[in-house]
Amino acid sequence: MTGKQSLAVLAFLLMGSTTAFAQVAVTGKTDIAGQTAMLKSADPKLAANKKLVFDFWREVLEARHMDLAPKYMAEGYIQHNPAVPTGRRAFMDFFGSKPPSPIQPAMREALVGIVAEGDLVILSFTSEHDNPKDKTKKYTTTWFDMFRVADGKIVEHWDPALLR
Repeated sequence: MTGKQSLAVLAFLLMGSTTAFAQVAVTGKTDIAGQTAMLKSADPKLAANKKLVFDFWREVLEARHMDLAPKYMAEGYIQHNPAVPTGRRAFMDFFGSKPPSPIQPAMREALVGIVAEGDLVILSFTSEHDNPKDKTKKYTTTWFDMFRVADGKIVEHWDPALLR
């Protein structure tokens, strides 16, 4: 192989490697069948914790039925997002400023997965953003919310929210 041929092969391989490492878009489920399949677990307690968080998200957070918050949240609920106050009443006041909407059977957000381990449940969603290198394009990533469940109620929440 000549030097020019070697250089051409190297250039081809380098161009191919950038394509091979391009982002694969994050996709999730928006249909009820796809989302409820994620609620299954061989451990009944983990399945119950997943269902609790799933229903809380749809009924209280998305549909803003704050009257249902006590069904899902402990009074001493701990919030780690710096933009949202701690406590069930504070949560209800913060998210209850808009009128409720109909409760949907599935989460409105595209759900990538629900993972439960011990007393923790993690929801992962797709999240679309402007590409900082090219504002005419978008990219997808994943957003995570984590909840701690105790005695059948959500007692704590974490997410990657930033104050801007």
